[in-house]
Amino acid sequence: MKHGKKYVDSAKAVDYAKQYDSTEALDLVCKNAKAKFDETIEAHIRLGVDSRHADQQVRGAVVLPNGTGKTVRVCVFCKEDKYEAAQGAGAEFVGGQDLVDKIMKENWMDFDVVIASPDMMGLVGRLGKVLGPRGLMPNPKAGTVTPDVAKAVTEAKAGKIEYRLDKTNIIHCPIGKASFGAAKLEENFNTLMEAVVKAKPAAAKGTYLKSCTVTSTMGPGVPVATAKYGV
Repeated sequence: MKHGKKYVDSAKAVDYAKQYDSTEALDLVCKNAKAKFDETIEAHIRLGVDSRHADQQVRGAVVLPNGTGKTVRVCVFCKEDKYEAAQGAGAEFVGGQDLVDKIMKENWMDFDVVIASPDMMGLVGRLGKVLGPRGLMPNPKAGTVTPDVAKAVTEAKAGKIEYRLDKTNIIHCPIGKASFGAAKLEENFNTLMEAVVKAKPAAAKGTYLKSCTVTSTMGPGVPVATAKYGV
């Protein structure tokens, strides 16, 4: 893959033989975010687990203290008695069968997070083939299936992110924008790392945190030392 001049110049500033302290790594990533837009900063965490086994799954959600810098559009499935609370918390779309029909018939997907009360999952389950592949299916582990839909909406708006393993046992998560600066990004990064460490499955053997890289949308990855997180 051919990279542009800015990427090549940025890559020269990274010592790939070194594992950077998180503060230094995020400072470097911010300096290398040279695009004309506010680049998203992401963490890519490789774990020593096997996602093919049910007892080695790592999945959950965490509220980043400084948010993600992204405006999140929330769609809520609940009974009518909770409409007002969900809307009051900031949900853009609230409904039931009407929203299911709109998604099924019009392929409508103008939202980033889906939240459902448990008594609506029979209905929302019909959308599994549509929402599942996009990672939007509500899930109790992620806190998106809950009786308290208003609280879930508030958390989503405040910067709650979901983390989960992909098929190669890597977690990919946004931790903010380049404009946040290294200090705020590090707060978010540490919060994510602590959550991932806490979610370590009992069946995981050997080194849990295999490697970690932070990167901006258009910039090179920077390796981060994970020893201080203790696993």
